[in-house]
Amino acid sequence: MIEILLKGIGVGFAVAAPVGPIGLLCIRRTLKEGRASGLASGLGAATADGIYGFMVAAGFAATGLMISYAQPMQLFGGLLIACLGLLSVRAFFKAKSDTKPADAKEAGSIVSAFATTFALTISNPMTILAFVALVAGLGSAAASHAYAAYILVFGVFAGSALWWLILVTAASLARSRITPQTTRWLDLTSGTVLLIWGAWIAWSAL
Repeated sequence: MIEILLKGIGVGFAVAAPVGPIGLLCIRRTLKEGRASGLASGLGAATADGIYGFMVAAGFAATGLMISYAQPMQLFGGLLIACLGLLSVRAFFKAKSDTKPADAKEAGSIVSAFATTFALTISNPMTILAFVALVAGLGSAAASHAYAAYILVFGVFAGSALWWLILVTAASLARSRITPQTTRWLDLTSGTVLLIWGAWIAWSAL
């Protein structure tokens, strides 16, 4: 069972590692709002991965229910990414005097940080396809233990969470070396990328 757990951790880490919209959000939130907000963002994504993995392990994927809703889920996710990008661009144009201290924003942003990255990850139908292939790939290992698939899912969650911890820690260490002016330009850059990315995803769904 240790082998299955380690396999899940490796896959969860590998799936989360590519820096897409969620990775960009985690970095931006860590730099702007603090480590807690960045960790909450990563945990939201890891939780969505865990839920998808659990559904596959429990057999829900066989019904094709999630796949049948792939298009509206993709549309929702794209629009949400575009909205977050628009908010980031808007933050760039706000007056410096409107910016609050990071500590004052951090506590109130944790719940929303978790919720938005959870929604973004759960609205990606490609995630469940990855888990279908993953659980199917267990082969004889799954037959050796009744709970092998669930142990694998826990490993995926742990591996995903580990990646977000590493990413947020790195961004947090760099935070002290980044000036407020650089952070404002990060808002513009990340916001533009997210806006274009989200619009493209939504357009693809249509």
